[in-house]
Amino acid sequence: MAEERTGAWFGFGFCGFGQALGSGRGRGRRRQVHSPEPLGAGVDICRVSASWSYTAFVTRGGRVELSGSAGGAAGGCRDAWASEGLLVVLRAGPGPGSGALLQAWAPGSALHGEPLWAQNVVSEAEGEDEAGCEAQAGTLPLLPGARTYVSPRPPFFRTLSPELRARRLELGGEHALLLGTAGQVFSWGGGRHGQLGHGTLEAELEPRLLEALQGLPMAEVAAGGWHSVCVSETGDIYIWGWNESGQLALPTRSLAEDRKTATGEGTGLNKDGSEVKRAARGEDGAPAPFIAIQPFPALLDLPPGSDVVKASCGSRHTAVVTRTGELYTWGWGKYGQLGHKDTTSLDRPCRVEYFVDKQLQVKAVTCGPWNTYVYAVEKGKR
Repeated sequence: MAEERTGAWFGFGFCGFGQALGSGRGRGRRRQVHSPEPLGAGVDICRVSASWSYTAFVTRGGRVELSGSAGGAAGGCRDAWASEGLLVVLRAGPGPGSGALLQAWAPGSALHGEPLWAQNVVSEAEGEDEAGCEAQAGTLPLLPGARTYVSPRPPFFRTLSPELRARRLELGGEHALLLGTAGQVFSWGGGRHGQLGHGTLEAELEPRLLEALQGLPMAEVAAGGWHSVCVSETGDIYIWGWNESGQLALPTRSLAEDRKTATGEGTGLNKDGSEVKRAARGEDGAPAPFIAIQPFPALLDLPPGSDVVKASCGSRHTAVVTRTGELYTWGWGKYGQLGHKDTTSLDRPCRVEYFVDKQLQVKAVTCGPWNTYVYAVEKGKR
């Protein structure tokens, strides 16, 4: 058990509201961190949930601590889930067999006074939350028992259909993804950016099975602002939705134009002074197929042998962890949330070299809208 605690959490990206991200805080000092930095010593964190302006940390001792635009701390917590309008905390019940207490707080309340609302929830397997104290993403917004979930917008407490047996549930900016116990994926909510994966831009009011993934059992799902990712049991990545910043790792016009400008390959002038329009070209010389919206799942290739085990999405960036403990990121990078020591956006997966150079094996990743948190251990440690 001692070896399991040798790891550390790292952060990078946006910290303009003073949220802990690396060794310092953003307010009064800096607004962004471009390369992974270890979080401050002395906080034995096992779970992280990041919203835009604040972050909730859950420690192994059951304490939730807030950092950023929202502050405060409270004990007796199993899990926490942060959003701009609502902080949801899952607390231990008063005694054995009493289940758990779900509380929703205004983020600015500092966890003082009375919660906005509270709900008793019963876990199907007593003690399953304690068993999950290894550093990882929490189970929220899916509640113990996998029959209900919480939403940042009314109604806050929502019930799933009895036939849906959920293993995990993720909420994006306007949509939801559900991973079933048999590896099926369901999606619903807004679909105007193709984030539901059904081949259209239509909304779905109820969970709908992703037919394109039928027969391919999935192990992970992740929902970004307007894009979606899932990881198969064999380590393949499927990705769909909005690609405005390259978050699908598919060619995007905006980044191609940025690269042309940076390399001096931008538009030129004809003799009459009019602009020369140069279409981007692929390897065969044909015009590159820029993709703004991918409305159904596309298989994404990583380097050979890079089977994926974890995935997380920010507003417009994506991060995955491979079976060998490497971290790959891509998409929007304006605040350094990709961890590549710069603010470049990428429409292709790129390995974060910091962890390779430090001989660290990445175990977990969780993205906030504009930042990224990573848990890593020394190589050779469990």
